[in-house]
Formats: sequence, C-alpha cells, structure tokens
Amino acid sequence: MKNLFLLGLAIVLFTSCEKQEKRYTQQSPEIDTYKKVMGDYKNLNWEDYPKHYADTAKIANNVIEEKALNISQTIDKNKEDAAMFTWVVEKEEYEMVVTDKGETWVNFWGLWKGTMKSNNKVYDIPFHTTARFIDGKIVEELGYWNNSEIVSDLIKIEQDSTAASIDSLVE
Repeated sequence: MKNLFLLGLAIVLFTSCEKQEKRYTQQSPEIDTYKKVMGDYKNLNWEDYPKHYADTAKIANNVIEEKALNISQTIDKNKEDAAMFTWVVEKEEYEMVVTDKGETWVNFWGLWKGTMKSNNKVYDIPFHTTARFIDGKIVEELGYWNNSEIVSDLIKIEQDSTAASIDSLVE
C-alpha cells in the first residue's frame, strides 16, 4: 500500500509539472528564415533579401544602435560592398535563444572570405550577427566584425592613387 501511494505521488508530481518552453535550440523556423537571409546575402539576391525583415527593422552593423540603418539602406551598403568585393561565407553556425524578457534572437557565426577586386587581396574575417524576431520577421539586427585590415588597405589604395595623380600633374 505504501509503495502504491508513493508511485501515485510520483506520477502526480511528474504529470503536474508544466512543460517548459524551449529557450535554446539549433532548429527553428526563425533559424530557417535566417539561413534564407544569409543565402540571399551570399547570392546577392537583393530582391528577396528584404522579405525576411519587418518594414521598421533596424540593422546596426559595427555601429551603435542609434546609427542603425533601415533595410533599404542596408541593401544599398551591401551593393556598394559587392562592387568592391567577391565573397563567400563559410563555417556557418546558427542558434536561437529566448531571453528572460521573452525576446527571440537568432545568433549567427561565420567566416566571411572576400577578395577585393582592385588588388585581388583575400580577407578572412570572422563575424557574428544576431537578429531579433517578432512574428517571423526580423525587427532588429546587430552585426560585429573587425574590418580594420580592409579600411587600412583602402586608405593605402587612396593614398597611392592621390600620389599617382600628383605625380602625373608634375610631369
């Protein structure tokens, strides 16, 4: 009788526990959406790229949130980059987390391998982005990477070009 009572109590305890919501996963509809975003980015598919973002989405790549761009400005910036580089993205990792505040974020890590068209130099840049989703759409995106080597090379290219222009005027 005592064992039957303990068994019944154990069953009640296990069945009365609320099922906890999954707060971390590597498989979700939001991750699938973000994989499409990355696919559109890699394929320069600027027509489909904005379909995954809310109209009011703010994208802050290597800037503070107050300097974030909207999706149209981000696409324009990506097009400028595409004029200067060819690139691939490798070593992709995705995860989704639900914060204590109930916000849904998809984190991405990857390796951006770009070749600058003007000098054929290859850059290997690890980068991280994180995107907050509401109702299946990205409402906020933050991106972080170190592009100082590219900036230094662009400055050098500009200086060399200016020096060549001055030399041609002097001759």
